[in-house]
Amino acid sequence: MATQQFDELKRKLEESIKSFPYIYMFKFIIKSDNKTMALVEVIFDNDADIIQKQSAKGNYISITVKQVVMNVDEIITIYEKAAEIEGVMSL
Repeated sequence: MATQQFDELKRKLEESIKSFPYIYMFKFIIKSDNKTMALVEVIFDNDADIIQKQSAKGNYISITVKQVVMNVDEIITIYEKAAEIEGVMSL
């Protein structure tokens, strides 16, 4: 995501999330690769709920993560870290 997209996302999140702490759901798609999966997992807290689902052909993995966040900036930081990982597509 470009900086402009992060700014827009932050604005939308600030409008929609009225109170914190908040359980936020992150969604990503990656190629079926253990290294990329590990890099995504370390972005999140140890108590985050991470669910992986492999595509029918096994080429991709859908990752859904539910994590308690304390503010909008924490959500943006996670998306920024994910954007730095090659092959990660944020939904």
